[in-house]
Amino acid sequence: MVQSCLADRLGRYLRLGDTERRALGALEESERLVSRGQVLRAEQATARELFVVRRGWLYSSMLLPDGNRQILSVHLPGEAAGDTGMAWGKAPFTLVAATDAAVGVIDKAALRRLFAEHPRLGLLLYTLAQAERVSLADRLASVGRTSARARVAALICDVMRRLRAGGEAASDGIPLPLTQEEIGDAVGLTAVHVNRMMRLLVEEGTIARSNGRVRILDEARLAATANHIDRFATIDTSWLEG
Repeated sequence: MVQSCLADRLGRYLRLGDTERRALGALEESERLVSRGQVLRAEQATARELFVVRRGWLYSSMLLPDGNRQILSVHLPGEAAGDTGMAWGKAPFTLVAATDAAVGVIDKAALRRLFAEHPRLGLLLYTLAQAERVSLADRLASVGRTSARARVAALICDVMRRLRAGGEAASDGIPLPLTQEEIGDAVGLTAVHVNRMMRLLVEEGTIARSNGRVRILDEARLAATANHIDRFATIDTSWLEG
């Protein structure tokens, strides 16, 4: 049976049965490797499949009328990517590898069969999708209504807590392989402004940076600066038990 990153993630929120784990493993039998900067699927390309990040990071972005890019979501190991294309035959966003990455490829028809045969998994994925939707709304509010420092702090806090939810220890720091330009495109700042805000967070003792990693020195202060709410720490799946 294929080791399912999706099953590992879902299993942190709900105890899965062996049959459910096997079904999720069967979804990820096809794997695709992508290099840093490679477009996995372009905006308006045919969207017959979605992806599960097995290794590395991806991000979804769109090109604005003035030629600027907006990064909408960063996809971490164990998370789904490209699932927004389920609603249309064409992809609404471009999906890019932020690092060298490996993804499990899932056909829409296979997902339909999974939901029909294992409705509890469908409900769990729907629940997590709602958490992601609210988390995205939090980031929209952050980009639109908070300071540059708070926006950068919010991105770091969000990544740290999602990595932690995925089982990665954060005590020795977290990877942050995004360039300053990519961070800027995610939070609505220039690369120069991102660099300035990162230095400010270092100087005030909130974070430390070294070799592409960020160590959180004062998580409470970082969360307060970002006005961050950990949406994935309190997800209720008790109604799915049994």
